Amino acid sequence: MVIERLIERHQLGFFLAVFNRFTDKPLGYLGNVSDGGLMLISQLPMLVDANFELRLKLPGTDGGPQFIDLTARCLWCREDVTPHCYDSGFILYQPPAEYAVLISTLQRYFSFQPLQASA
Repeated sequence: MVIERLIERHQLGFFLAVFNRFTDKPLGYLGNVSDGGLMLISQLPMLVDANFELRLKLPGTDGGPQFIDLTARCLWCREDVTPHCYDSGFILYQPPAEYAVLISTLQRYFSFQPLQASA
């Protein structure tokens, strides 16, 4: 029996770019997030055991960008299944409150929520 996907997949890695906070150069894209870390998908391998100053640029409520600055250490890096791409795992040092809000927002957006019954 063939089961077709009815819900479109969202590839997070193609939406949220990650930048070097100081040079503003793009490093890659967010692959996944957790309370204490993130996975970066990049075209170049990241240096393992090095600290990075990262910046996420999100659309702000006022139309301008919202920045979330993060200090992170790269724990691992390996080739992705996609040719010419690398996955790198980072641990975050004291992520700001805005990062927790981002995680919560992404979880709500990418998860199934039961419909509220109207009274």
